[in-house]
Amino acid sequence: MFSLNLDKQSDTRSELVENKYSEQVQAAVTEISQALLGKEHQIRLALCCLFSGGHLLVEDLPGMGKTTLSYALARALGLDYNRVQFTSDLLPADILGISIFDQNTSQFSFHPGPIFNQVVLADEINRSTPKTQSALLEAMEERQVTVEGETRKLPEPFFVIATQNPVNLAGTYPLPESQLDRFLMRLRLGYPDQRAERELLEMDTEWDKVENVKQCLQVEDVTEFRRQSATITASGSLLDYVQRLIAFTRGKDEFHFGLSPRGSLALMRAAKTWALMCGRNHVIPEDVQTILPAVVEHRLRAVSDEDGHTGASLVQRMLSEVDILE
Repeated sequence: MFSLNLDKQSDTRSELVENKYSEQVQAAVTEISQALLGKEHQIRLALCCLFSGGHLLVEDLPGMGKTTLSYALARALGLDYNRVQFTSDLLPADILGISIFDQNTSQFSFHPGPIFNQVVLADEINRSTPKTQSALLEAMEERQVTVEGETRKLPEPFFVIATQNPVNLAGTYPLPESQLDRFLMRLRLGYPDQRAERELLEMDTEWDKVENVKQCLQVEDVTEFRRQSATITASGSLLDYVQRLIAFTRGKDEFHFGLSPRGSLALMRAAKTWALMCGRNHVIPEDVQTILPAVVEHRLRAVSDEDGHTGASLVQRMLSEVDILE
């Protein structure tokens, strides 16, 4: 009987801990939603990407709120922020930094670039050349940059939000698969609903809403979220379901190639974080299904674009044809 009471107390403490994380998420979503109206689900996915230790790609038309999302997120979480406008003449040194000779000391001194911030917005990344795009690869994967033979660590947490315009717009360079795979998630914001657009029309300027976003979390909270998400458990049956999803992408003729092991790990990492954000200490199939489109769409290619086969349609096939229970 005494042991049973201890178990109940332990369960209560665990429930309080999980509730703490879900309350933190709701506070951040509420603050960011002041600036990005009517996009609560996309905001939650962006937070999930950050808390999972990944990077985010936002693909949409100009003027849809991509920059607003990144700045409001950094303000709500109290993170250092910098924005890099990618253009065709941007050089890798403009991102990473450069050493400049100081005549007073007769030595070279390193001037860090905008990459040395906790949140970096790579705006319109597909308007720069592939050489400049590749400058982000080491930073995103290794959390460090090598400039003139010297390796320099990046701050923690380090989160890249890259935006890109649809590839059919003039002046764009499609991102190669190797670079797309560096992004944990890809989102589309889409047009606002009628109510959100009415609020936008009644505002003086959109930037007023962004400036009103208050910090609701500390850097330590973000670090703790990342650490805690790694402790979320997944049952054997849940892992079986994930493996069936992965095998589906590798065994159907419509898929040009299947999901890679890196993509599989990204799927589980994001699902665990989403479970923690919902106040649970274990993953359920709904967690996997919720984050699946954002994690997988940009990693899949159809053999043919005929009959509407796209990354989105392939994911819908996965969700509809793969059973949760075998």
